[in-house]
Amino acid sequence: MKEQLLAIKNATLAAITEAATPQALEELRVKVLGKKGELTAILRQMGALTAEERPVVGQVANEVRAAIEEALEASLEGMQDALLEAKLEAERIDVTLPGDKAALGVKHPLSKVLDEICDIFLSLGFVIADGPEVEFDYYNFEALNIPKDHPARDTQDTFYISDNIVLRTQTSPMQVRFMEKNSPPIRMLCPGRVYRSDAVDATHSPLFHQIEGLVVDENITFSDLKGTLELFAKRLYGEESKVRFRPHHFPFTEPSAEMDIMCFSCGGKGCRLCKGEGWIEILGAGMVHPRVLERCNIDTSKYTGFAFGMGLERLVMRRFKIDDLRLFYENDIRFLRQF
Repeated sequence: MKEQLLAIKNATLAAITEAATPQALEELRVKVLGKKGELTAILRQMGALTAEERPVVGQVANEVRAAIEEALEASLEGMQDALLEAKLEAERIDVTLPGDKAALGVKHPLSKVLDEICDIFLSLGFVIADGPEVEFDYYNFEALNIPKDHPARDTQDTFYISDNIVLRTQTSPMQVRFMEKNSPPIRMLCPGRVYRSDAVDATHSPLFHQIEGLVVDENITFSDLKGTLELFAKRLYGEESKVRFRPHHFPFTEPSAEMDIMCFSCGGKGCRLCKGEGWIEILGAGMVHPRVLERCNIDTSKYTGFAFGMGLERLVMRRFKIDDLRLFYENDIRFLRQF
């Protein structure tokens, strides 16, 4: 039996040296040392030995098992080291090579221009305010001198949530909200989303952005309004920009006007974008109606003010010579990468 054990040891050690993979080593371990392995089968015959032979054979069996296990472990470690070395060699990185340039995002053109507009008015002493997009009918209409039977409500194409709650059609409600909480002097700018039931085309969308401005102080005149907006246009578009003011009507301002800027696409000759007029209307403005001031408990014998509201999309179209408003919302990466 002793000779059998030594023969198994020699044969197994030779097989270990020839094994090429960890799987082959595992198969060899099971074949020799497993429950039904060759060494186990030999040890089951020890019951037939004499009392004197058993210790001798037992010692040899332990030495054989230890030698085989040690050889298996050493061979497995060698294989794992070789596999790791090969993997590291295959994945070796030359740290002296330049890295791949990461693609960086940029601001959306609407956000880019909005930030510039806010900076312009901040430099003029304005503060930035914010208000709810889901608005009470009172603030969106009534407090702005637009009662329930006023024809101006028909032109707003309002999204009603209930009889008294709407998606705001303009940022003008912030005039009232701000004056309710702040006393003159007031210089406020409120940018935000607004909603109207408009058909989608090159210059209209049911969702767009407005920027509301309000100034209330002593001795404010229409000249202050005109000078402020002309300065704004030249800072945003350049000193060569041409603007004009046309008389208009808004229920919450009196007198009122619209400010146009010369069409960038045709240079004033008339085209599809400006609908043949040569000018593009970019904002409405006027002196705050005394009734609006009085609703906010502002003394109209002492204070006057002006307000203006502009469409952000039209400003951006003029700035970057974009002739279709729908491009802002289609999220075409080819378009957005240009900014």
